[in-house]
Amino acid sequence: MAEPTSALPPDTKICTLGAWHLGAVTSACLAAFGYNILAFDPDKDRVANLNRGVPPLFEPGLDELLAENLAAGRLQYTSDLKAAVKGAAYLLLTFDTPVDEQDEVDLGEIYSTCERLAPDMAQGATLVVSSQVPVGTCEELAAAIRNANPQAAFGIAYVPENLRLGQAIQRFQHPDMLVIGADSPATAERVERLLSAVEAPKPRVSLRTAEMTKHAINAFLATSISFINEIANLCERAGADAVEVGEALRLDQRIGPRAALRPGLGFAGGTLARDLKALMRLAGRSNYEAPLLRGVLAVNDRQNAMVLEKLRQVHGSLEGLTVGVLGLTYKAGTSAVRRSVAMEIVAALLSEGAKVKAFDPKVVVEELPSDLPFESARDAYEATAGSDALLILTDWPEFRALDFDTIRQSMRRSVLLDANNILDPDQITKMGFLYCGMGR
Repeated sequence: MAEPTSALPPDTKICTLGAWHLGAVTSACLAAFGYNILAFDPDKDRVANLNRGVPPLFEPGLDELLAENLAAGRLQYTSDLKAAVKGAAYLLLTFDTPVDEQDEVDLGEIYSTCERLAPDMAQGATLVVSSQVPVGTCEELAAAIRNANPQAAFGIAYVPENLRLGQAIQRFQHPDMLVIGADSPATAERVERLLSAVEAPKPRVSLRTAEMTKHAINAFLATSISFINEIANLCERAGADAVEVGEALRLDQRIGPRAALRPGLGFAGGTLARDLKALMRLAGRSNYEAPLLRGVLAVNDRQNAMVLEKLRQVHGSLEGLTVGVLGLTYKAGTSAVRRSVAMEIVAALLSEGAKVKAFDPKVVVEELPSDLPFESARDAYEATAGSDALLILTDWPEFRALDFDTIRQSMRRSVLLDANNILDPDQITKMGFLYCGMGR
């Protein structure tokens, strides 16, 4: 890595607030740009681990980036909010906003942190919000700070995070764009200077436009996923292959090669669904129906339920079945299981009386929910031995390289449901499996 160069004076103090996924990546990447970062998180164990170079979850390259910048003295973590905030020219709000089972966002920690930091905020500081928040939140946060400290003089900006689990560092350093929503041109200028090392278009907009842009991006991605899954379900009935349909669509320049048009499972709750729900709440307050957004969610809910329906078509009742599951995480490239579709499917299998044996290459077994009584296997072969069906629920690349002949011979019944279409159906069928894909 090239020697970092800071775009600000070397004594500029920068503080990030919140150090789970978004905050850990943001603090490490900013330090890699050459800034001196003091990062706050209220979780003392998390802080201690981060100061040892241990990230809160698996993210490719994050442990190396932490080690490099901790050793260089550019990065430090603390659970002392007052010490973190005092004298900081920039405060970056980087909490991962939690959502409940109904995808409703909980902003309690963000609001309380802003109220607590208000008395110690430096005059003229810039607060940059990157946490995923509903439209209108930045104005409310600014009002909460002024209510707690009427003398506070600061600028506030919203820069929507571009991170994706498994690709976060690349996305932070080389985003497609950085939308800068700000309360004034001067605030936008300060934010652009902070992020000058990032070479990407930086459109300047209002706070609410930036917040709405994040909602719109995620709603569009969610719509694309529900659209291709709806096409996939029709493909199954028409005898067509939705994977090939998606490939053809991405060749159309009006759609593009990176479009989210790969049939499989629906999107998980907590990110895309959170923004859809935020837009639907806005529609409700405005007496607007928003039928498209409701349809996107309805298709998604049905899509994930179809995994169990496919098993019922083969086995009838799921009561007493042993099901091997490969993949538990939110997606490949991360250890996060919070609100993952795979975990929701495991819970549904258990609720219908199935026995589940599951393996994931990166999941932290100690962090799995204790209320789901499934067996955590040591490897893919242990998970599938003696099973009546095998479900591949997360598209880890290493699952493509498994010895499926050995797996088939160890299974009681050779039924394989490939929920993200990562395998070659013809090859798997020739091995003796009853292969079930999505939309093919």
